[in-house]
Amino acid sequence: MALGDYFRILRQRGWIIILLAILTAGAAFGFSRIQPLVYESSQKLLVRPARTDFGQSQAARELLGNYEQWLNSSYRAQDVINILQLDMEANELLGDVTVASDRLGLVLQINVENTDPDLGNDIVRTWGDLLIQWQNEENDKNRQEDRITIEPQDNAKVVGVSPNVNINTAAGFIFGALLGVIVIFVLEWIESGVVRRAEDVERYLEIPVVGQIPGP
Repeated sequence: MALGDYFRILRQRGWIIILLAILTAGAAFGFSRIQPLVYESSQKLLVRPARTDFGQSQAARELLGNYEQWLNSSYRAQDVINILQLDMEANELLGDVTVASDRLGLVLQINVENTDPDLGNDIVRTWGDLLIQWQNEENDKNRQEDRITIEPQDNAKVVGVSPNVNINTAAGFIFGALLGVIVIFVLEWIESGVVRRAEDVERYLEIPVVGQIPGP
């Protein structure tokens, strides 16, 4: 297909791409607007061994996995519910929480999703405080040089919100445009056997057109 054919197709059917792009973008925008906003709160905790030698640092890294499991528990969820007097089940709250660790930086990160950003911050901060309190109790059983302390790296804060209306709308626009291209491709394929112009005759018969009878 020659370059001129592509320009012809765009002139004739380009409106399909624009129409579908606008329709899908509008649908994505409307759907995103009616969804409740869910905020993601985050709290980072620093894990600090009393000694900086390799053995103690390695022990702290190994403990990060245990800390993750300790935090990711319905018992912790129930403790948070009791402290904040939340009206929900432990497993329901636990489903909104994720815990991850950075072994290189010795950092634990707790994320929680909630429709109330202030409550989300309270939940994630309380969750971290439970680990700090538990580790402090463990430290009381150990010698000073063997202790590992945990402390907040920063205040709990909102780090994200979903759905993102702008991104969803843009994605809907792109999807609609791609869908329009596919529709045009299908229409052109269906009509590929229809002869309309002299160029079509030359392409199918592979002979030049030397004359043309004008229509009425």
